[in-house]
Parts: sequence; C-alpha cells; structure tokens
Amino acid sequence: MSQRHIEIFSAGCSACTDTIELVNRMVCGSCSVEVLDMKDAAVAKRARELGIRSVPAVVIDGKLADCCASRGVDEATLRAAGVGRPA
Repeated sequence: MSQRHIEIFSAGCSACTDTIELVNRMVCGSCSVEVLDMKDAAVAKRARELGIRSVPAVVIDGKLADCCASRGVDEATLRAAGVGRPA
C-alpha cells in the first residue's frame, strides 16, 4: 500500500496551527504529514513553484489542495482530495 504524502506550508500563525491540528486529526495510517516552515528560503521557493499565495496551505501528493488555491483550508475539500483515506 502506498502512502499519501501531505505537506502543510506554515508561517507559525494561529491559523496555521489550527490547520496542522485539523490535518493531524484527519489523517489515516497510510498518510505521512510534513510541516514546512515558510521562513526557510527553500520552502518558500517550493511554495511559489506550487502556486501557493497564502498560508496555511496543504499539498497532497504534490498537488495544492483546491481549498488552498483560493479561499483557505476546508475540511470537506481535504477529505475529497483523499486526506484520511488510504492512497
């Protein structure tokens, strides 16, 4: 079984902390979660490459979650993208 890789781009704000907690509550045993600090230049560069314009942002298996491309993190959209389900 493959793992679903979830990246959370964070600036350490309270909204970012809330998103980290939300994703950690949602994940299943086949999910790996990585929290990335936007203060790191390499992380910020990757965020730009992925089209991230604001944080918090969630990337699932290399693709920016639809909710994060415009209106912010949304649990229903993350679930629809596969968070909490085996890959």
